[in-house]
Amino acid sequence: MALPGDEVSGLVGVPDEIDVLRAQQYDLLAALLGRAPDAALLTALAALEGGDGVLGGQAAALRRAAAETNVAAVEREYFALFIGVGRGELLPYASYYLTGFLNERPLARVREDFSALGIERDESMCEPEDHLAILLEVMAGLAAGRFDAEPGLQARFFARHIEPWAGRFFADLETAQAGRFYRAVGGLGRAFIEIEAEAFAMEG
Repeated sequence: MALPGDEVSGLVGVPDEIDVLRAQQYDLLAALLGRAPDAALLTALAALEGGDGVLGGQAAALRRAAAETNVAAVEREYFALFIGVGRGELLPYASYYLTGFLNERPLARVREDFSALGIERDESMCEPEDHLAILLEVMAGLAAGRFDAEPGLQARFFARHIEPWAGRFFADLETAQAGRFYRAVGGLGRAFIEIEAEAFAMEG
């Protein structure tokens, strides 16, 4: 789910090693929520190396889940979870999680901040901009220095658009009825959002 303007914004900052890893984590979660993984991504996930701590444990669970599924199965799962006949089991939109309805004030706030970052809506994109995959992709861009953003914008964007609801969404994904592979995605996402929230709180 490429963001319009992302390809021309350039690398305007020089992120440190931790920010590069954070950006990669955001990019991965954005990719998995934006579309069903293809064979190449499933193979890469099945080869993930484990790590220490909660995040390492969740990465190991994702590795096992990727090794136990296939493209056809995960496409069916993605459809049931996020698209469905009429609607999917889960609605990964800030407006829905914060108000109970789609296209509400949270979407307007996202559009305001996207405008400030110079991100313009791609008319070919059918998803509203408050889809979590899009928000995570923007966080990846901020962490990696892809935007000409002032210091502290990462923390404000996270607090405004992600922290109030993304953890709940990922927790719901962990227990989704249609989920198998995506339950592991939910666990990884929930753990990562918790770590990010704690890190930003310490910086503040």
